Amino acid sequence: MEQYWNQQQQKPRTLANGALWRDESGRHINAHGGGVMKYGDTYYWFGEHKDDHTSSAMVGVMCYASKDLVNWRNCGVALSVSDERGHDIERGCILERPKVIYNKVTGKFCMWFHLELKGQGYAAARYGVAVADRPEGPYKFLYSQRANAGTWPVEMQNAQSQALLDTLNVAHFEKWWTPAWYEALRNGLFVKRDFATGQMARDMTLYVDDDGKAYHIFSSEDNMTLHVAELTADYLHHTGRYTRVAAGGQNEAPAIFKHDGTYWMITSGCTGWDPNEARMFSAPSIWGPWTQHPNPCRGPKAEKTFGGQSTYVLTLDDGHHIFMADIWRPRHPRDARYVWIPIDFENGKPVVRWCDEVSF
Repeated sequence: MEQYWNQQQQKPRTLANGALWRDESGRHINAHGGGVMKYGDTYYWFGEHKDDHTSSAMVGVMCYASKDLVNWRNCGVALSVSDERGHDIERGCILERPKVIYNKVTGKFCMWFHLELKGQGYAAARYGVAVADRPEGPYKFLYSQRANAGTWPVEMQNAQSQALLDTLNVAHFEKWWTPAWYEALRNGLFVKRDFATGQMARDMTLYVDDDGKAYHIFSSEDNMTLHVAELTADYLHHTGRYTRVAAGGQNEAPAIFKHDGTYWMITSGCTGWDPNEARMFSAPSIWGPWTQHPNPCRGPKAEKTFGGQSTYVLTLDDGHHIFMADIWRPRHPRDARYVWIPIDFENGKPVVRWCDEVSF
């Protein structure tokens, strides 16, 4: 193994954005919508295994390993789908945006992902959780469910908010997209609708803060509002404490990082597989208040996020950040491509400036 890594160091240390990225065997890296975790001196990249003709999960979550972020070894399937009929992660389900974080207290590697049950389209809107003893797995699936059932966001637990929620009835808003509907949505119409069964949980990421607390950030309320939910000390459940971000703003694909004490989040709009203009938010605390900023992207096709969509921001040991995005190809899902761009700062704000190649 040591000989392999020494050989890798002699290879080029650049990646061409949007080109075909190959692993040590020469095969296209198949880890879409994913994220990167560093453990020890090795980076582990987890992502969706995409098939040639379907975006449904036919294999599961892949894991790749690297010591330089350029040369990647295929570690195989970290989390396999199940052939058991009716299983939450039955082969053919929709399993998206897997992220893994390490829990220093339990010594476990914790994987969270967006899950849609087989045959139900995007109606289930769940998150799934799996755990492993080694970074590359195998991961054991634990459970899936919707988020924070029977719990109000922290900002809706006061008497004034509760009184306003009492006036909202989803049956009174059969017609969507009207000004009155938008106002009701921002005031918690869908939060109330899903209160008993749990909040929807779709596009997601994980974030571990400097104090060791971890958070699940996901698109909720029919993709109209982002939720930031605190995790338990073992990183395997929600604590029940959560907040809403950009209510009614239609954000998905959240990617969060912290720089000089400020929390930053890059998202996309909701246009399916088609690219759109990136959004950016900042906050002094992960609990907010969150402020929206203009598109951070610069360069060719910046108004379309370079043809891609945010999936993760990797923070390196030296404090620099890498914006990770996927260029989706729904007609040939396996051929989706990757864009990794170093984040610069201008006037205190992040800038994602296109580069043909990235080096580490």
